[in-house]
Amino acid sequence: MTAVVVIRTGTANLASVLAALGRAGAKARVTDDPRDAEHADRLVLPGVGSFGAAMRTLRERSLVETLRRRILEGRPTLAVCLGLQLLAESSDESPGVPGLGVIPARITRFPDAVRVPQLGWNRVVAPPTCSLLESGCAYYANSYRLEAPPSGWACAITDHGGRFVAALERGRVLACQFHPELSGPWGRALIERWLGNRRGSHGPEQPRAASGRTPMPRVIPCLDVRDGRIVKGVRFADLRDAGDPAERAALYEQQGADEIVILDVSATPDGRRTAAETVRRVRAVLSIPLTVGGGIRAPDDAARLLDAGADKVSVNTAAVENPPLIASLAERFGTQCTVLAIDAARAEPIHRGGTEGAERTTAGAEQEMFAGHGAGPDRSDHNAPLFPLCASVVSPSWEVVTRSGTCRTGLDAVAWAKRACELGAGEILLTSFDRDGTRSGYDLDLLRAVATAAPVPVIASGGADTPEHLKHALDAGADAVLAASIFHDGNHTVAGVKHALAALGVAVRTDA
Repeated sequence: MTAVVVIRTGTANLASVLAALGRAGAKARVTDDPRDAEHADRLVLPGVGSFGAAMRTLRERSLVETLRRRILEGRPTLAVCLGLQLLAESSDESPGVPGLGVIPARITRFPDAVRVPQLGWNRVVAPPTCSLLESGCAYYANSYRLEAPPSGWACAITDHGGRFVAALERGRVLACQFHPELSGPWGRALIERWLGNRRGSHGPEQPRAASGRTPMPRVIPCLDVRDGRIVKGVRFADLRDAGDPAERAALYEQQGADEIVILDVSATPDGRRTAAETVRRVRAVLSIPLTVGGGIRAPDDAARLLDAGADKVSVNTAAVENPPLIASLAERFGTQCTVLAIDAARAEPIHRGGTEGAERTTAGAEQEMFAGHGAGPDRSDHNAPLFPLCASVVSPSWEVVTRSGTCRTGLDAVAWAKRACELGAGEILLTSFDRDGTRSGYDLDLLRAVATAAPVPVIASGGADTPEHLKHALDAGADAVLAASIFHDGNHTVAGVKHALAALGVAVRTDA
C-alpha cells in the first residue's frame, strides 16, 4: 500500500481524510513531527478551522519551513480546503497572520450577496492543462477563497458569488478548495490519481446547473438514532425501529444522497453523549459529508464526534441553554463545522409573572431573552422557562422547543436563528415540530421566515412526503432538504427523488 503522512494541524477532523485514503489504497498515519513531513513520500495537509489557528499550530510545531520547502520543490503533497488557503501569503480571516507564502496572494471572504459559508456540492471546471484534475462535482465547505490563479499553476475554477479557484496543481502538488475525501466516487478517483493508483477519467461531466444556483440543492437522509439503531416516529414520539445506521448510510450514498445527518434522539433527554462508535461505523462506509448531533454540551464533546468521523456537529438544547457554546464551537472548529438545530412549534400564548408591561412587543421581549441570560447546561429545572420574562408578551409565531420537544422555551425561532448566526453558527437545521413525521409537507412559512433572517445555509426538515414537497421547500428558501420516513419506509429512493426534482427543474447532483 502507498504510504502517506497526514499532518495534524490541531483544527482538522482527520477521520474522513484517513478513511478516504484507506479506500483509495493508501496506508496513512498522522503526525506533527517535522522530520516525518520532510521525509514522507506523500503528504496531506488537511484543514478545518481558522487560518490563524492552523498557522499558529504549524509554527509551534516547526512545520512552516518544512512544508514551504516541500511544496516549492514539487514533492507529492495534497492540501485540502483550508490547506489550500494556508499556501497563500495572508487571509482576511486572520489579519496580520502570515501564511506559508507559496502563493503570492491574499485569501478573501465571499461577498455578502451569497450564503456564507458555502456548504454543498458545486462545479469543478478543469481545463486540459490539468493532469490530475477533471471536471465534475465536489463538496465545498468554505467562507473564504482564492480569487485568481497564481502564475505557474494549472487551475480549475468554480463559481459562488463570482469565479474563484476550485483547485490548483503543479507537478505532484495538488491543492483543493473542495473536500475530495467527501466528494464521493469523483473525489476518490482524484485521490487515487494523486496517489498514482489510477489513470484516466472518472466519467462524464456534470451539466452546468441550469438555474445558476450555487451550491447545488442537497437531498439529505436523516438517521434518528437511539441505542445504535435508527428510529422514526411522529413529533419525536412513538418511535419505531428503522434499521442499522451504517447499512442505511451506505445505501443512501449509493442512491445519490448529498449528505447524511445522524441525530441521537436519546442523547439529550437521557443525559448521554452520542455514541462515537456509531459514528465510526458510518464513517467507515461513507464518502460524503456526515453531520452528527445529540448530547453535545461542550467543545470536547464535539471533538470526540469529529475524531470519530463527523464533518459537522449539530447543537440544539445545549445551545439554547448556553448560547456562548455556539461561539466556542465556531472558534475551535470553524463556522462551517457548527450547525444549529432548531426545533420550532407554532407558538402558544406566553403569560409569565404578572401584567406589568403587558403591551411589550415580541421584539422587546427578545432583547430581554438574549440579554443577561446565564442559564447553563446543568439546570436542575429543565421545564422552567430558559429565558425568563417578567411580564406577559405577544407570543412569537414559532417557538423553539427543546429536549426532543418536551420543553417549550418561549423563545422566538426566527430571532434565535439570527442570533445564532451572529454567534458563529454556519448552518441552520430547521425542523417543524408540528410537521415532523406527519408527511403533510414542510412548514413553508416558517422556512421563509428563517431563510430570510439567517445569512447562512438552511436545511428544511419535518413533514416531507413527495418530491413536490422538497421542491416547495427549496422554492421557499431552503438550501437543502432533509427527510427520513419516506426513505426508511421505502416509499421513495434518494435517486428517485432527485430524478423527480430534476424533472421539476431543480439542478441537483445526479452523478452518483
